[in-house]
Amino acid sequence: MHRRSGRATPEGTAEFARQGTTAHQLAPNHFRTAPGGLTLSSFGLGTYLGRVDGATDLAVEQSVALCLASRRVNVFDTAINYRHQRAERSLGRALQRAASEGRVAREQTFVATKNGYLAPDAESGVSGEEWIRRELLKPGVLRPSDIVDGSHAMSRTFLQDQFNRSCDNLGLATIDLVYLHNAADAQLPVVGREMFLARLEEAFTLYESLRDQGELGSYGLATWDCLRIPRSEPGHFALEDLVRVAEKVGGDDHGLAFVQFPFNLVMPEAARLRTQTVDGARLTVFEAAKRLKLGTFTSVPLLQGRLAVEGPATGELTAAQTALQFARSAPGTIGPVVGQKTPEHLAENLRLAESSPWDGPAFAALLT
Repeated sequence: MHRRSGRATPEGTAEFARQGTTAHQLAPNHFRTAPGGLTLSSFGLGTYLGRVDGATDLAVEQSVALCLASRRVNVFDTAINYRHQRAERSLGRALQRAASEGRVAREQTFVATKNGYLAPDAESGVSGEEWIRRELLKPGVLRPSDIVDGSHAMSRTFLQDQFNRSCDNLGLATIDLVYLHNAADAQLPVVGREMFLARLEEAFTLYESLRDQGELGSYGLATWDCLRIPRSEPGHFALEDLVRVAEKVGGDDHGLAFVQFPFNLVMPEAARLRTQTVDGARLTVFEAAKRLKLGTFTSVPLLQGRLAVEGPATGELTAAQTALQFARSAPGTIGPVVGQKTPEHLAENLRLAESSPWDGPAFAALLT
């Protein structure tokens, strides 16, 4: 896929928000100011689940088109391993089509992807094991000793290779945000803290070089348990340590700007438990990220669909809208990313953009 130039800019994202707010009477605080002065929607479109087939490709592309046409969502989240690279390609085709038809400028959209997990190409015509041997091991992109638990790696050569593939899949010359994908969760229990921090430094050195070359806007850490569990747990990771590594590599102008972690009605730890410490103060994940000037996106707001069926419904909101409203109302968050592939479900959630996130008391009432 041809790589389009450009990246999300403060001017472009602000214009997207202005058009949506004016034309569709969206709530003024549906859009939030994010690191880098960007104006981003209070929920984004995720691309995680789905079959590895053409029908799911089409569903993703249609969802992206609906988000852009509605002028409600300008945040798109994917990963190279999602549906074995097909998620990135589906998102890339949709964004290219919208741009070629003059419906949205590249500068108005914020695109995040993730690297770290081994991601055989579903469209290569060979098995996953053969693809890894042929594309990664044989040419020396990846050494067997770099692989953790048979599925994860974060060596510089591997991450460079994966970043290049992500750019090709997405058709972008510059990616706005790349996360290290569950790196602490996968690596810490296996290699230990000292080795993990060394590998983190190597990865951040690569990302800083990509920023210098204009190929990357910012980088971050996507996580599962490591930020939310108590400090006494072996897999715990401190945001303060994350920032220290970025400052060591990139100085005060480092490109570490975002973290992602689960947050929903069933998994509220990031707003309830003081699992982080910054300058000696015990803080929640949201509070620590704010103190360290990191933007926060959250994952699994619907708990992979369960809360849309089994969750509570409040007021005039459906169960799915309630769950999404809860996640986008967390103090200090930019917002959740939610995977919706049917037009009906997506349209239901897009209507939330017409409502303001809850204030403190309304949010706290469901924070159990």
